[in-house]
Amino acid sequence: MKKSKKLVKLLNTLLATYQIHYQNLRALHWNIRGNDFFEIHAKYEELYLRTQTIIDDLAERILTLEAQPLHSYQAYLDKSVIAENEHISEARVGMSYVVKAQEELLVLEREILAVSGELEDEGTNSLASDLIGEKEKTNWMFKAWINK
Repeated sequence: MKKSKKLVKLLNTLLATYQIHYQNLRALHWNIRGNDFFEIHAKYEELYLRTQTIIDDLAERILTLEAQPLHSYQAYLDKSVIAENEHISEARVGMSYVVKAQEELLVLEREILAVSGELEDEGTNSLASDLIGEKEKTNWMFKAWINK
């Protein structure tokens, strides 16, 4: 398989970003308060569980490309395009974070899609394409909830 250092670097940046996003989602899940508690607590759990799967898929894709996935918290902090969240307990603030974070992830995923397309790397292309479609749909839903 034709691999690219640029593609692996982008995939590792995406992996690091998802790791920080995962921890932010866990914090949102733990700290949610208010009238929307039950609805949003469950949604955050759904999101962090899905993020765990994505993280594993990304690491395995990097390994498939015969490269090394990042695996230390310091590397995640250094490479992530999303920062660690401060304490958030209000539902709309938390969901606004989710939308913004997913928009940042979409930028990376679209760049990966372009690079993997140039390399005719169908495996990475498929992974990125699926992530993009999923995020576009959930962001539409989350924005509708925020504006209720």
